Amino acid sequence: MNINIEYYKIFYIVAKNKNITKASKELLISQPAVSQTIKILEKELGCILFVRSKLGVNLTHEGEVLLSYIEKAISIIDNAETKIKELINLNFGEINIGASKSTTKYFLLPIIANFHQKYPNINIKIHTDIPNVLISKLKDGIIDCIITGSNNNIPKIFKYKKLKTIHEGFFANNDFAFLKDKILTLKELSSYPLVLLSKGSGTRSFIDEISISNKVDLIPTVDVASSSLVIDFTKIGLGIGFICKEFIENELKNDELFEVKLDISLRERTIGLIYKEEYLSHSAKSFCDEITNCYK
Repeated sequence: MNINIEYYKIFYIVAKNKNITKASKELLISQPAVSQTIKILEKELGCILFVRSKLGVNLTHEGEVLLSYIEKAISIIDNAETKIKELINLNFGEINIGASKSTTKYFLLPIIANFHQKYPNINIKIHTDIPNVLISKLKDGIIDCIITGSNNNIPKIFKYKKLKTIHEGFFANNDFAFLKDKILTLKELSSYPLVLLSKGSGTRSFIDEISISNKVDLIPTVDVASSSLVIDFTKIGLGIGFICKEFIENELKNDELFEVKLDISLRERTIGLIYKEEYLSHSAKSFCDEITNCYK
């Protein structure tokens, strides 16, 4: 049975008003059109739904049974429409963001805090992983967007927006103060203990590119999983750490750390936003707009 849903809506309005004339005015269609629709519906269902009276129309037993279900269906549809409007108006929703722990801590936290103040009923979930895994999750629709410092090998199906330029380098604490007035070659740098991020991260890939292009092995003495740990281990003197300068502004200002100067310039990198261009939920689009506007 393939009955037009609109017929049920007309049935519901007639049953509610108990009068075809009143129903036609509410529906903004003619009385004959309403009567004809009821006849078609009765024929399709194989039963009489209304009996006429001097005051209007009354439901038959079959009509009462049908109405009990149609009322529930109309209520469900109304609730669904209300929820869709709430989603569009950002009264509730969910965003799944892919980012490294460091990017979340040093770049995303103030943006998330501001967004949460504006839209407190939108749930925000952070997925922390290496870039390749996050790209796979984005492809599979598990996450809505990625904020990353790695913009290599981004599939063409995704949109990439540059957010912020970051400046990375090698930094040390005052245990290595004898290096403050020196300019090192990468070969000389490699002879000192190094604190580096683990393989698989965008930052470690960048270091590996430097190693390969300059034919120098930059092998870590301490290999850690997050930039926060690189900073912590560098601050206690376990080695020279490769760190984003924007992460250690206070440490540099307070002379806890200093930059180890090299005879080559390291290229700038960018923090960027990756997302599916063809679809974003209203919640995710609003968040992407928020972070884009923040870094204009």
